[in-house]
Amino acid sequence: MTSESFNASVFLTDRQVEAGRGDHVAVTGPAGTLTYAQLATRTAELATGLARLGIRPEERVLLVMSDRPETVITILAVMRMGAVAVPVSTMYNGTELGALIRDARARTVVATPEFEPVVRTALTQTPEVTTLILTGDTGEGAETREARDPGRSWTEVLASGRPAGPAYESWRDSPALWLYTSGTTGAPKAAMHRHGAIRDVYETYGRQVLGIRPDDRCLSVARLFFAYGIGNSMFFPLAAGATAVLDPARPTPAGVAALVAAERPTLFFAGPTFYAALLAAGIPDDAFASVRLGVSAGEALPAEILRRFTGRFGVEIIDGLGSTEALHIFISNAPGQVRPGTSGTVVPGYEARLLDDHGVPVEDGRPGHLLVRGDSIATGYWCRTATTRQVFQGEWLRTGDTYVREQDGSYRCLGRSNDMIKAGGIWVSPMEVEDRLLRHESVGECAVVAYIDGEGLEKPVACVVPAPGRQVDAGELIGFCRDGLASFKRPREVLVLDELPKTATGKIQRVVVRRIAADLLGQQ
Repeated sequence: MTSESFNASVFLTDRQVEAGRGDHVAVTGPAGTLTYAQLATRTAELATGLARLGIRPEERVLLVMSDRPETVITILAVMRMGAVAVPVSTMYNGTELGALIRDARARTVVATPEFEPVVRTALTQTPEVTTLILTGDTGEGAETREARDPGRSWTEVLASGRPAGPAYESWRDSPALWLYTSGTTGAPKAAMHRHGAIRDVYETYGRQVLGIRPDDRCLSVARLFFAYGIGNSMFFPLAAGATAVLDPARPTPAGVAALVAAERPTLFFAGPTFYAALLAAGIPDDAFASVRLGVSAGEALPAEILRRFTGRFGVEIIDGLGSTEALHIFISNAPGQVRPGTSGTVVPGYEARLLDDHGVPVEDGRPGHLLVRGDSIATGYWCRTATTRQVFQGEWLRTGDTYVREQDGSYRCLGRSNDMIKAGGIWVSPMEVEDRLLRHESVGECAVVAYIDGEGLEKPVACVVPAPGRQVDAGELIGFCRDGLASFKRPREVLVLDELPKTATGKIQRVVVRRIAADLLGQQ
């Protein structure tokens, strides 16, 4: 039995060169620029060099790398030679990183120089790793654990692959990429993705919703080691023959604004937290003049942040829902058809359904647990059989979100299923209360969580970060919510925080917020 050959790396690079776009810029930014011809050549050379190191098809290669051309080349090269690319967060400490390396059973680690100290700490816990490769042109630091060969660098591995050999004959269902989830509800776990899924997310969301074109320039706040970021900065621009703008620096509002001014992106990708940070920063109102469309994902975009951002910067934002397990966005608003406060409608190529606690479909207007199916869904979690069976239910992925489908077909997020609050026996959506709070001029950020009082009853509590130069009046905010919402939805307490705890992806860590609220209220 044979399957049609398909290699995602060839699809993203060689195809553009064959189409006559070899001179078009594929990636650019502060760390360097590559045309499609250069990207394709270096990818093929590095793939051959990695194979000559002894890396085998379907073996995991773990990457600890900032966003730069070498990172794109490495991911593409690993997939091209049939191995599995595993880009991981650069925010882990040595112990955490060591645990991921052991979990992935990786023998080879590739890193950019700024992460060498943490990688070397991790390697003290991972004797199975035989090869560490560091990027950079110094020729120092890259080594095998046993041979201690300081002359083996990323650049030298690249050179050793000349002349480059052919791409590995992978199939659509061959393993290509593992992406670790953020681990906010437990230890991080790797979602396993196929070569074909990379083309799937481009054909569904990238082409039909985003409408990406060869003349687009993409700038993403989300990094390449996130599912959201790798789509924004690799899969979509390269599949469309467009240009990705990469920046290895940690994103800040001022830094991003400067990069937008220098690189003139047309598509801008961020999450709600960063859009709120941009609004709070003193950047010019015309800072995003080159951007034709903004995209938000990671968590639901409050309607008030959307209104403020579009009103101030003149950029429409399409909010969407995706996940690491689905590889990118599967429910989204569309350009020119934004429904503020909703995640939009189902992306072509996907199906969604809402079920009650007993697995029965719910009617429009009633909350339910969201399930989705589509060709980009991961094959499961690596070595997590029980969790895989809970989350991947046949063709359907259980997202862990509670949603309502409106009469117009749009989906409105009520929050993570385990974040819903039952106040006075009635379910309350944290998202709805947060959206109301953000309409108040004194509120910069907020998170509404459940607090269990002394009688064991749940009460909504608002944890609020003041807007710059503002002070929060708890009674005023509670009254403001009572005026705009049903009374039972109002927060019973308002706690003022300096900042909200967030994950590496910028999502609010509600588990931590609940703990903070419980500690503060327990002291009263």
